[in-house]
Amino acid sequence: MDTPPTGVPPVQAHPLLELESVSRVYGEEIEVYALREVSLQIHAGEFMSIVGPSGSGKSTMLGLLGVLDLPTSGTIRVAGQDVSLLDDPTRSKLRGDSIGFVFQQFHLIPHLTAVGNVETALLYRDMRPKERRERCVAALEELGLGARADHRPVQMSGGEQQRVALARAIVTEPLMILADEPTGALDSSNAAHVLEIFKNLQSPERAVVMVTHDLTVADTANRKISMRDGQIVGDDMLRAPAR
Repeated sequence: MDTPPTGVPPVQAHPLLELESVSRVYGEEIEVYALREVSLQIHAGEFMSIVGPSGSGKSTMLGLLGVLDLPTSGTIRVAGQDVSLLDDPTRSKLRGDSIGFVFQQFHLIPHLTAVGNVETALLYRDMRPKERRERCVAALEELGLGARADHRPVQMSGGEQQRVALARAIVTEPLMILADEPTGALDSSNAAHVLEIFKNLQSPERAVVMVTHDLTVADTANRKISMRDGQIVGDDMLRAPAR
């Protein structure tokens, strides 16, 4: 019987997201394995970092976790659903309902205000405009940006823009937040603030997953996944998750 890696949390009944023997191969004549036979479970309450050098498979892993890509082989389940069995519209809806994305470059729309940028995540929901705006303002207020709701990105600092991107990610009340190098474009003070916000976004119902190349940033999480050459080479529990 295989012994689980030291520090790995005990298996729970229903992971939010699960990768089972997942590989992602690019190329036909010459196959290149970006991921090879990766298995991973992510549970509610976890704040997880995925760390590794360039070329380790972090970006490929992020695309698969976010259902932006499908595996060449293996199974990915979101809330128990095998995403490979869903058609494109159903998969897109699952992604929109279950996963919030935060990127290093923020991807804010310059001519929209903070609340307008957050609102883009709800445009295709069956919601009245007043209800939609109230929910977006509430998300901004949760991140300390209530007074900046009607400011455009050019009127905000880098740290404030990243918090707008975070508000856009949480306004849909997702099961999981995926962040790609969320502190990469920030100075050390703003980076520390954003990391503190990530810790506070943990809840018993939600998981937060952060991809980074920075070991110091990775060590702020509760659980650290280390990658190399398309495989998981470390799975360490650094502190207890939110329960």
